[in-house]
Amino acid sequence: MGKTKTSKMRGSKTCGYGSKKKHRGKGSKGGKGMAGSKKHKKFKVLKENPEYFIHKKLKGRKKSEKVINIRDLEKIKENKINLKELGYTKLLGDGEIKRKIEIVIDKWSKGAEEKIKKAGGKIIASEA
Repeated sequence: MGKTKTSKMRGSKTCGYGSKKKHRGKGSKGGKGMAGSKKHKKFKVLKENPEYFIHKKLKGRKKSEKVINIRDLEKIKENKINLKELGYTKLLGDGEIKRKIEIVIDKWSKGAEEKIKKAGGKIIASEA
């Protein structure tokens, strides 16, 4: 081990720190715990725990579904629509439909199902 200030100043009352008070608290050691881990103790922390500053991604986020409402189906002129091929994952019941229509989709809301059946159409679950 290398020499420390203490070994250099044997016999001295304060070992080069001035008065006794100045070498008492955690402040003289650079803080307590992880204090200074992003400032003056950064390289010490990186050496001991290299993954400390790596940002972890959030887990558990659901992928957003691409939805379409019944009112948007009025714009499509066909009587049989495969919404899965168009890139939609769910049909919602906002709006009204007046014509008989057949829809292929994975998921749909109860309101959408009621409105389509009322108009004389039907919803077919797509094969995965």
